[in-house]
Amino acid sequence: MRKAQAKRLPLAPDPKFDDKMVTRFVNCLMWGGNKTVVLNAFYDSLDKVAKITNEEGYEVWKRALANVTPAVEVRSRRIGGATFQIPSEVRPDRKISLSMKWLIRFARERNGKTISDKLANEIVAAAKNEGGAYKKKEDTHRMAEANKAFSHFKV
Repeated sequence: MRKAQAKRLPLAPDPKFDDKMVTRFVNCLMWGGNKTVVLNAFYDSLDKVAKITNEEGYEVWKRALANVTPAVEVRSRRIGGATFQIPSEVRPDRKISLSMKWLIRFARERNGKTISDKLANEIVAAAKNEGGAYKKKEDTHRMAEANKAFSHFKV
């Protein structure tokens, strides 16, 4: 690389929970560019989660995020004429990104009227080790386990 790697801008913590992870999640969730609308939708979904589970919504969200965080993934590597799926450990920063992206993606694919309903249902499912995001994590781990024989071709 010719240039130095770009410096990461520091994230401001969210106003309600004073947590940078919430800001990062809301930034991933945001599509139209209006952060206050998305932030309110996220807070509404946490309130709905609290009603469904009778626990604090923020704690359930953190548990759901931890449940869908992958430890290993497979990366394609071409060796000779064949392409191998090589299992490798996920970097800590990428773990968080993947878990957030999966949670949001499967929440958007769910049935529901508003994004806060969909997100609340996906958070509750992920906290119970169910739902699309958790299944994606399990599939990723299963694929890495199946390709364990190729782990000596480190990426």
